[in-house]
Amino acid sequence: MTEHTTTQCLLFPDIFPKPVVVEFDQRNGSSDGGAILLKAADRRYRLTERMAACLEDERQAGKIDHSLTELLRQRIYGIACGYPDANDADRLAKDPIHKLLLGRDPIEGMDLASQPTLSRFENAVDRKELYQLGAALADSVIERHARRLHGRARRVTIDLDPTDDPTHGHQQLALFNGHYDTWCYLPMLGFVSFNDEPEQYLFTAVLRPGNAPAPLGAVGILRRILQRIRRLFPGAKIRIRLDGGFAHPELLDFLDGEPDVEYVAAMASNAVLKRRAKRAMRTARRLSSRSGKTEQVYTETRYAAGTWSHHRRVIIKAEVVREEGKVPKDNPRFVITNQKQSPRWIYEKEYCQRGDVENRIKELHEGVYLGRTSCTDFWANQFRVLLAAAAYVLLQELRLRAARTECARAQVGTLRERLLKLGARVMVSVRRIVLHLPHSFPFRFTFHRVALALGADSG
Repeated sequence: MTEHTTTQCLLFPDIFPKPVVVEFDQRNGSSDGGAILLKAADRRYRLTERMAACLEDERQAGKIDHSLTELLRQRIYGIACGYPDANDADRLAKDPIHKLLLGRDPIEGMDLASQPTLSRFENAVDRKELYQLGAALADSVIERHARRLHGRARRVTIDLDPTDDPTHGHQQLALFNGHYDTWCYLPMLGFVSFNDEPEQYLFTAVLRPGNAPAPLGAVGILRRILQRIRRLFPGAKIRIRLDGGFAHPELLDFLDGEPDVEYVAAMASNAVLKRRAKRAMRTARRLSSRSGKTEQVYTETRYAAGTWSHHRRVIIKAEVVREEGKVPKDNPRFVITNQKQSPRWIYEKEYCQRGDVENRIKELHEGVYLGRTSCTDFWANQFRVLLAAAAYVLLQELRLRAARTECARAQVGTLRERLLKLGARVMVSVRRIVLHLPHSFPFRFTFHRVALALGADSG
């Protein structure tokens, strides 16, 4: 062995019946063999194609090795495969699968872009392009599901929710937020779901300063997405669900002015609402005292805050919470709505269902690293958020295609481990490229099913 190969070798002399030698010498191998599913999903979605069309290349033509489309895809596919930072590019530069994803010869093709090139790319996108990128993301998601459902949906539900993105440096507009007790950004995330389907599909991710009020930007997001939904899903009932902090006069007036739009929005407690909930709270305490369990009583009132233009229907959930070994606790909750159903139905069947959005937000943070906003420039960080959002949209497409398999409800991190993280040996001939994957791969059925759904032929 040469000196180079011995440094790439590990020896386990006494663990197994025979000595085991580990050598890192598979030059045409990759640990991301299943990532071709991302390329197949993207081709059906046309997501990166549409996003790349929003970017204007001002570089000198004779000095370009990597097109903007390639840079965009390299970052999005990389994030989806579990490589969130541009620093990862140097380790993946020669990876045959990642070169193949960009349309290059996996063996002889040019290496991928380096970290400095990707960093310059992230910092070169301006505000106009970012707006167009966000619009392209939203349009791609809505149009994809309009094709899937043939434009027919009984109900389309929109969920908006802010989330905290703690910062650790000198990023622009990373400000202190008293609610989260940290310096952070406060991204606004938007999800859309159809009929009674359990999945909420991400359609927007807007980075905001750390001290942004909850409804900042909500009207603009809703106005645009409502136009798209009405055009692509004519006749569908539209419902909007909002968490606490969105009970702002401008947003509520906007929702009341939109025809055929139903909404439920949480509202913070105040002295007036607590007073109106007293009778229901007394009933809840009496029921809880008799049963020894947590009890709820639902009622409603007409209420107008001082800044509101008119009275609105407010659902009251008067709840007494009992936990073993603890004193019973009053827990009144309030929800504003223009829906006509009973208070219990609205709260339990409509408002509480938005709780699953928290799982989607957790996936965004843990699965595609939404919080990797470490650039100094605010707009570069917004671009990073959109890149993570695009990676998440592609992973959601894989999960959708894995319906009725063991991956149908898998978290995106689990989906990555099961379908994308596959050891592969790449062979290139004159006529074709062959990926040799493990015969003992435990999720072959799911992989095969997803591949067929994305346009592969069964050989």
